[in-house]
Amino acid sequence: MAEPKLRIRELYKIFGDTPQKVLPLVKDGMSKAELLDKHGHVLGLRDINIDIPERRIQVIMGLSGSGKSTLIRHINRLIEPTAGDILINGQNVTQMDAGELRDLRRFTASMVFQHFGLLPHRTVQQNVEYGLTIQGIEGADAANRAGHWIERVGLAGYEDRYPGQLSGGMQQRVGLARALATDAEILLMDEAFSALDPLIRTEMQNILLDLQEELHKTIVFITHDLDEALRLGDQIAILRDGEVIQKGEVQDIVLRPADSYIADFTKDINRARVLKVAAIMEPGRKLTSGAAIPASMTIEQALTTLAAAPDGVCAVVGPEGETLGTVSLQGALAAVAPAPPADAEAAESQRYSA
Repeated sequence: MAEPKLRIRELYKIFGDTPQKVLPLVKDGMSKAELLDKHGHVLGLRDINIDIPERRIQVIMGLSGSGKSTLIRHINRLIEPTAGDILINGQNVTQMDAGELRDLRRFTASMVFQHFGLLPHRTVQQNVEYGLTIQGIEGADAANRAGHWIERVGLAGYEDRYPGQLSGGMQQRVGLARALATDAEILLMDEAFSALDPLIRTEMQNILLDLQEELHKTIVFITHDLDEALRLGDQIAILRDGEVIQKGEVQDIVLRPADSYIADFTKDINRARVLKVAAIMEPGRKLTSGAAIPASMTIEQALTTLAAAPDGVCAVVGPEGETLGTVSLQGALAAVAPAPPADAEAAESQRYSA
């Protein structure tokens, strides 16, 4: 198995005057509320451990105050950790000197901010060129590279406009073009689409997914929106009060929530549009005849074929047409039915045992 592009190990962040003094208390399990009440310190992150594969989209999600934005700002050391390690390509970011850190931000990890982060006195062209200028690329080379990405995000013809003359969605396209122009290996996107209207937000998600299909960047994407997380993420880590509550692939989190907090997050989603056939198939079993369904297809897309199958069972095939197993209509319908809440299950059990 290939080494992760990015590894976060035993990462802690405590805000206050003497974070190292109270760190042992946090490691011993002191709660966020108790730390603030007794010691006047705020727990930002506790023992974060995440491996992020190369060329994938890692979503970090949680409600306000969960620590997700604090976490992403540790990756390029905009925030200094209290303890822990962050490794990119095996190099420990927490041990980098000032020069190495500058190079990391110039060449390796570009950031796209929630509120665009554009320079208001510069044109679209100049804003996109800015990261290249920091890298030492100027003149025609910078202009050509910036122009290429301006066109790719759909802003050709707006090169001479200023940010104040653009809509929010257009400004965020400029921010994305600026990050892509530097050819950084890693994109750090902190609530990048959260300030946009729903339709524009969906459009930006489409642009990102289309670009990712071609560019295969390693992307860390912060959001508080589950629908956005499920749509974009290859992997998701869910934070609460500075701790990772659950991490894994989308299918695992939806089908096997770690606790009631995660279950509450996922209870209202349209499972048929999120879950893929591969997540519910019976592996290994083969059919000698009948229709075949790609493993990457969503349950919603597969239902018509399953309903038309004589026995409600179809083969599941991989990208090369190889048989991986089978899926049934009954299994698909069971998977998309929302599970009852844990407290409802307990109440029902207690009623029948009384």
